Amino acid sequence: MDRYAVFGHPISHSRSPWIHSHFAQQTGQPVRYTAVDVNPESFESAVLEFFAHGGRGLNITVPFKERASAMAEIRSTEVAISGAANTLYLNSRGALCAENTDGHGLLTDLQENHGAVLGNARILLLGAGGAVRGVLPALLAQSPCQICILNRSPDKARLLAEQFNGEIEVKAINPESRQSSGFDFIINGTSAGLGGEVPRVPEGALTKDTWCYDMMYGRGETAFQKWARLAGARKSLDGAGMLVEQAARAFAIWRGSKPQTEAVIALLRKELSAP
Repeated sequence: MDRYAVFGHPISHSRSPWIHSHFAQQTGQPVRYTAVDVNPESFESAVLEFFAHGGRGLNITVPFKERASAMAEIRSTEVAISGAANTLYLNSRGALCAENTDGHGLLTDLQENHGAVLGNARILLLGAGGAVRGVLPALLAQSPCQICILNRSPDKARLLAEQFNGEIEVKAINPESRQSSGFDFIINGTSAGLGGEVPRVPEGALTKDTWCYDMMYGRGETAFQKWARLAGARKSLDGAGMLVEQAARAFAIWRGSKPQTEAVIALLRKELSAP
């Protein structure tokens, strides 16, 4: 069996092994996929050891996406722009290659699975870490009219906004910035939900027409989903579909065979809703 894994900290919540086992069965591929909780002090050495012992590919999650990008010898365009990677593998010459499939996963879930239209939209991103960095290039490619970034560290949000600001306005805001008009989409890219917390959102940011999307997922509603629903958002979605879609893209990069995602998403949602 070819070995694959997801590296993160924490990682006990990860459904990636479950998803990739379904992809392997569906496509008839000889894949064994595990989740590994990696000590933050030894991330780089853990990656090198995994590949040195025959590992074929890694997914990378919180909090290692930026460090994974920095390690790679060859970076995809998305990784080079964002500085964040969630997929690693060795090419035929043994060089460590980095891809980021998060943007693909987010857009596929929003647009194809839920019918969202991002063109000319105002988007608020919560967080300024690797998860947000990874999806920014894909969101900008959809030609929204504006993207705002809110982070608990304002300087980090400002630096990220300055990096991506261009033809489409990208700017940092703070929780005290009252919004004169609401956002079309509020996307939570923080890991606050793992502790049951919800990032502060500026007054006026959410209206009855706002779509709220949590890049995290869990059993039942996430804390952000519940907040959005109670606040009257038009849509309140979790990241289960994004997780499956980005995993399918990584699987295709590694194996050259793209699995079908609709049935796996349905199975995952059934699994997550089970008592």
